[in-house]
Amino acid sequence: MKKRRIIYYKDELNDEFADTQKKETKIGKDFKYIRKSLVWRFFAFIAYRVIMTPIAFIHCKVKFSLKVIGKEKLKPFRKKGVFIYGNHTLQAGDAFIPNVVTFPKKTYVVVKSANLSTRGTKTFITMNGAIPIPTEISAMRNFLGALEKRSVEGSAIMIYPEAHIWPYYTGIRPFKSVSFAYPVKFGDPAFCTTVTYRKRKRRETPKIVVYLDGPFYADKTLPTKEATEKLRNEIYEQMLKRAKSSDYEYIEYRKEETGGRHT
Repeated sequence: MKKRRIIYYKDELNDEFADTQKKETKIGKDFKYIRKSLVWRFFAFIAYRVIMTPIAFIHCKVKFSLKVIGKEKLKPFRKKGVFIYGNHTLQAGDAFIPNVVTFPKKTYVVVKSANLSTRGTKTFITMNGAIPIPTEISAMRNFLGALEKRSVEGSAIMIYPEAHIWPYYTGIRPFKSVSFAYPVKFGDPAFCTTVTYRKRKRRETPKIVVYLDGPFYADKTLPTKEATEKLRNEIYEQMLKRAKSSDYEYIEYRKEETGGRHT
């Protein structure tokens, strides 16, 4: 049996364990979040529906034997914008799984600007629905405008509030409430996906079972800040419950007390 990999961490909020570390790229007021060109929209359709969707389904099925539980909860919201929050435990998988979970609804994914830093892939990634977080305050208005547009047109918007990738981590890390202000602001229902890992008989890599839960609604009787925090807490608690169904720790995470390294 293959020896289990161990990763030592210090900070649950800020440690990053992605296989590749990318440099942040500038996202300022000149970044085009919305493209109106018919040519762009045509090729974006090809990129998402003809290329990415089949790849997502094949990758998730072949590599992880992916199973989604609760997908029917999205059916009443086919023409309604929704926000979905998930645990961030895979690199390619976290780009593919939303496509599978929300199909046939298109999903846009809020990403760090570093995801657009690789030369030659920026256009393809944005065509597939990446919405980069601004690195400059001047871009915030356009960023929020893009979220609102996707909400109004009935798309799904995927957010990973943990912000940093911890491969195959079976718990739920603490995360901030800032991104939960969007469904509060736009009046949209929120959902959460919890990726859980199961042992397989003939393969070391685990099987994935994704739970979709919701809808969760902002409490309109509360001020915006309190409603945002309450929504965050409700989703966090639900994800904690679902995460307990993981029965296989492919990578072990240990808190680093003094010194140490991840291996």
